[in-house]
Amino acid sequence: MPRGEPDMPVPGGNEPQGSRRGALIALVVIVAIIAGGLFLWDRISRMAAIQDCVAQGRSNCAPVSTSSGQ
Repeated sequence: MPRGEPDMPVPGGNEPQGSRRGALIALVVIVAIIAGGLFLWDRISRMAAIQDCVAQGRSNCAPVSTSSGQ
């Protein structure tokens, strides 16, 4: 193989280790971005619902926790 060219997979051989590691890191990053987006979407939608409630002039908009804590 000439110098300067990337390692190509050989039929019947093993793939270079770096290609799998890079794909795994990319997968983890994509999953983290999706999870973060879903978390933010949930938070923003809850805040929007409370703001809509307040804008309508209601006084009991925030959810109340009923757990006793004991």
